[in-house]
Amino acid sequence: MRGAGRRGMAGGGQDTPQSTMNLLLGTILLLLVLPGEWRARGTREPPGVGDKHHWCCNMTVELEERGNGTPSLDLPRRCSELGHSGSSACTCLRERWLRLLQSAGPALPDRLAGLKVLLLNVSRAVTRNVLITFSPTEGPRMLNMTEKSKAGKIQLPREIFRSLSSRTVRVVVTVLNIQQLGMFKEINQTGQVLNDTVVGIMVGETSISGLRDPVQLTFAHRQLPHGVTQQCVFWDVSRGQAGGWSSSGCITQPGDEGTVCSCDHLTFFTLLLNPALDRSTAQALMAVATAGCGVAMAFSIFTIAFCIFLRCRLRFEKTLRINLGLHVNLVGSLLLLNMAFLLNSGLSNGTQPWTCKVLGGLTHYCLLCCFTWMVLEGCHFYLLFVKVLGTYIHHYLLKLCLVGWGFPVLVVGVAGVIGSYGEYCIQTMDHQVIARLCWITSKRLLVHYITNCGYFGLIFLFNMAVFGVVTQKSCCLQGTGVVQRDRKAWKVALVAVGLFCLLGATWAPVFLTHGTSSAPMLYLFTILNSLQGIFIFIWLVVLYYPKMKETTGSLSHIIRHDKTATVSQD
Repeated sequence: MRGAGRRGMAGGGQDTPQSTMNLLLGTILLLLVLPGEWRARGTREPPGVGDKHHWCCNMTVELEERGNGTPSLDLPRRCSELGHSGSSACTCLRERWLRLLQSAGPALPDRLAGLKVLLLNVSRAVTRNVLITFSPTEGPRMLNMTEKSKAGKIQLPREIFRSLSSRTVRVVVTVLNIQQLGMFKEINQTGQVLNDTVVGIMVGETSISGLRDPVQLTFAHRQLPHGVTQQCVFWDVSRGQAGGWSSSGCITQPGDEGTVCSCDHLTFFTLLLNPALDRSTAQALMAVATAGCGVAMAFSIFTIAFCIFLRCRLRFEKTLRINLGLHVNLVGSLLLLNMAFLLNSGLSNGTQPWTCKVLGGLTHYCLLCCFTWMVLEGCHFYLLFVKVLGTYIHHYLLKLCLVGWGFPVLVVGVAGVIGSYGEYCIQTMDHQVIARLCWITSKRLLVHYITNCGYFGLIFLFNMAVFGVVTQKSCCLQGTGVVQRDRKAWKVALVAVGLFCLLGATWAPVFLTHGTSSAPMLYLFTILNSLQGIFIFIWLVVLYYPKMKETTGSLSHIIRHDKTATVSQD
């Protein structure tokens, strides 16, 4: 053996340059790899720890551990990583911390600030629903059936207890202050938790879900700021990177003095107050609306000039002149509305009260004029295509102008007499002003709901019915051969879309701009209304420009043939 060793060393001595090079390269590789490996192991787990150990909050976490290793209750306050880290170790540690809260003991409130606990032993044969009241300051307590309390309430249906196997069930109700605990904070959360209060409910030792008779939580609150929507949510540990709020399985019933949450499972609940608009969204919408108003004003001017040009060229076509005159009034109302909005957004800050009232009334008047001319367009198309009476009414266009420009004067006059106009502020949850507008004040929101929302709702329903009748009538005329069948399909579709916009379809998304997901609809609503003037301009060019060269297939030609068909039937 010694001889062999000596022979090996001798043989190795013969390859000294190559061996030296290999040794040098190996040493360099070890120096490059090992420090990084030890640094990585130093940040995650100390040397010598097994694979089942992981690192979170400066402590090792055994992922497979289920018995011992209970985290400290004040761990979230000492370790911010626990609330936002998505690592497997922190996720496991969070779940153990939540289980500790759900299985709260009598000594927990004394050990942890911001936590109040109620422990109950409820019989399986309970005959009534279990009522519990809670408040952020006093915590939870039992509520008698005859007692009236203005605090929050919890109603546990008896179905929960009857479905369990044990005779006596342990109920744990916890009221937590998330600011003191440092937990239940979603990453990039835009809404605010009501009073920073989270309510946890645990019945028995197992998770309960899919309740036919839901548990009801009433969160008491004062009147909330305008522009805030309530949403009943629960803490979903599987949501996002480190958990988040979810509304699945919960129904929200808003009220002036309290919001009722009906949920089909038991966990940690709260009432989330979501602003309809945050500052960045409001500023972006104002920028889009301002740019859109400028574009809409330019195309409104083009449209009015084009209509006047057509009225001069087609002076012998009485029906077309009436149609064009009606379109000019509608586009003119859109032009005035865009001008009023630009004046409002530019002059509303720092104006005198009487100036703001006048500007708010002017904006409201232009909006009502726009709505009124939309319904007059619908009435006009109904008379032309269904009743065929448009050209037989004496001073037809003048009477339409009296209604279109005169009716809004009455509405705005009444609203002004009762003091409806003034400064309107859009605020965040902490009452920071996002934008100021001269509009209907918050004290007179009923005027807004009646004169704007209700009025447009009726107009939209009527115009959509007219659109359906006109479309059906046009299809029938094409079937009888009155209208040219060789018209291109894209022109027919474009005319239909233009008519759809002319009757106010671009305002329809306003009914979908309420709720927590309203920001995309607000963008859609703002962009579509900015493009309404462009849609009408393109529609008029495609529909009326060919009439300068030929009248076959024109609207007057259709109506003329429709009259002939009607007379022949008589």
